[in-house]
Amino acid sequence: MNNTVKLSRRLQKVASFIMEGSRFADIGSDHAYLPCYVCQNDRHAYAIAGEVNEGPFQSAQKAVQTFDLQNRIEVRLGNGLQILDDGEVNLAVIAGMGGSLIKTILDEGKSRLGSVQRIIAQPNVDERSVRSWFSAYGYSISNETMVEESGHIYEIIVADKNDGPQSLTDRQLLFGPSLLNQKSNLFYVKWNHEYKKRQRVIEQMKRAATPDYDKLDVFKKELIWIEEVLHDGSSYA
Repeated sequence: MNNTVKLSRRLQKVASFIMEGSRFADIGSDHAYLPCYVCQNDRHAYAIAGEVNEGPFQSAQKAVQTFDLQNRIEVRLGNGLQILDDGEVNLAVIAGMGGSLIKTILDEGKSRLGSVQRIIAQPNVDERSVRSWFSAYGYSISNETMVEESGHIYEIIVADKNDGPQSLTDRQLLFGPSLLNQKSNLFYVKWNHEYKKRQRVIEQMKRAATPDYDKLDVFKKELIWIEEVLHDGSSYA
């Protein structure tokens, strides 16, 4: 068999933000493909792959054995960042789940992040929740990028530890401070789609028997922001 790990474009992009020689944790590791790929391509890297359920835990162990990386990757069964001991890793990856779940994992495991200088998050939805957590807990967003895969546009958020909270505006939390500056083609594709989706939601909410006017106002405000960002060529940060 071919003993070279094949990664999706999404995870390849995540891997590109892992510094050479890192000791990192991959939380919710999904067969440990990311740790295996990184350790195959960086002989100084060391990884801990975390899984909360027995089935994925067994699959991750099998992958590590298949690629003969048992001396470089440790697979652990446990909840989120709770699998880590103090000072074990300097980088954490949390990818492939909802933003609210990533925020919960970070919140519940923040006592394990003392030595973690960089967190790479790839939320499938609700990126704003992740940025909000970073802003509140002393991590500055140093890079962001977008990747399209199987018809879905994913955002990857890289945050590095700093000496204090990073102040982000509501617009930066929604769009991403780096993504606002980059304004890639995928950025326009995503936010054109989100604009139309919010228009539909607003119309549905207006037709409700008892409309939630506070929520309606929030969606209307975001619709204006999206329109400004898409058509004015300004970040409106």
